[in-house]
Amino acid sequence: MTRPRAARLDLIIVGMGSAGMVAAQFASTLGIRVACAERDRIGGDCLWTGCVPSKALLASAKAAHAMRNADAYGLAAVDPAVDTARVWARIHAIQDEIAATDDNADRFRRLGVDVLDGAARLLSPTTLRVGEVQHATRFVLLATGSRPALPQIDGLAAAAPLTSERIFTLTQAPASVVMIGGGPITIELAQALVRLGVPVTVLQSGPRILPREEPALARRLLARLRAEGVEVVTGVDADRVSVGAGGAAKTVHAGERSWTAQELFVGAGRAPNVEDLGLEEAGVRLGPRGVVVDRALRSSVASVYAAGDVAGRHIFTHAAGYEAARAVRNMFFPGSSSGPYLVPWCTFTDPELARAGLTEAQARAQHGDRAVRVWRQDLAHSDRARTESASDGELRIVTAKGRVVGAHLLAPNAGEVIGELALAIDRRLKLTDLANVVHVYPTIALAIQQLAAEAAYAAARRVRWLVRLRA
Repeated sequence: MTRPRAARLDLIIVGMGSAGMVAAQFASTLGIRVACAERDRIGGDCLWTGCVPSKALLASAKAAHAMRNADAYGLAAVDPAVDTARVWARIHAIQDEIAATDDNADRFRRLGVDVLDGAARLLSPTTLRVGEVQHATRFVLLATGSRPALPQIDGLAAAAPLTSERIFTLTQAPASVVMIGGGPITIELAQALVRLGVPVTVLQSGPRILPREEPALARRLLARLRAEGVEVVTGVDADRVSVGAGGAAKTVHAGERSWTAQELFVGAGRAPNVEDLGLEEAGVRLGPRGVVVDRALRSSVASVYAAGDVAGRHIFTHAAGYEAARAVRNMFFPGSSSGPYLVPWCTFTDPELARAGLTEAQARAQHGDRAVRVWRQDLAHSDRARTESASDGELRIVTAKGRVVGAHLLAPNAGEVIGELALAIDRRLKLTDLANVVHVYPTIALAIQQLAAEAAYAAARRVRWLVRLRA
């Protein structure tokens, strides 16, 4: 049987999540023939199981928390009547709105992108089958994302645990939850659920939560979570999961200890979506984190590129979009984007915890103790934080020979502030350079200028002998 063939394309993008959509929109501006293949829903993890639903949940939880603690603002505190079914309905309404507008197939078709419905499979480095139709192309961009991974714990799979993919398919929150994992997804959801009245226990195998963050700030956030009622237990090596009669309760066992709740949530890493794509047959090399790519995001096959979670470099929506545009540039403007790049990130708890560049320990290991200095400001000295009753936080800027190499911020809207410091790291600026940037008062970001001013004053003191004094 001869399969139907479509006209030859310049680029086929496999997957229309965060990476695929950015790549499609950028490619459409280049006057090339581009198509996207999507086997499920446009929007990918970010819209349906990740950023959008989780941040909508966090917003509802923050509102409930503010009502309970209104006395901090000179108002009468009230205990909100929380109906999590209404919260989940709001989440789904926001998803539907985005799906009908920005993440809509017709929008991409109007841009000149051919949207192909169905699973794609590589038949050769330049041929894909989507559904029953074969498509020839100059380049392929793999943007198939990732999915939650389940750790090897006896009885876990049979317990049908919630994951970031499943929790937002519910119509309301569970009555209680035991959560395995201490990374950003788990910690964000744990705080949100507790604020909505759901008892939560977080079990982390390591000695601390958020192990990629600056330890002192992660500890400070942990204290805040515990004060709000999140039970966090570290050093837990879960060895078994059991389910009560009729699935009414699920229990995590670790030796003689155990924790029981109505539902079990697992947030213990992600696995790249590389199955059933014909990659190995086409010669695309795979590693434990996904498709192996070079600095140009090109795979072991010259015509095949990969971006986002499936390439296993940075598992963030913003990194996926950046990599997708970078890959397209390298396809059609060879050598234009092959250097290193910095990816900041943020854990959207309240307060938020944002990071760019190196931790203090990493900076000392890389540059040596004598070259490294850490500049700190507690939010207790921020007028904006005081006015918002949100002074429980801290800014840390790590310098090496005066140059900014790392930044860590625990503060309201930290994700909005970290970009300036990421730019300073990327452009190899000295901290004193930021003293010359006038920041708006009162803002959280003003703390950056204040620390930069401290660095500038310290430099000035070293040369104060040059000051001309009045005769």
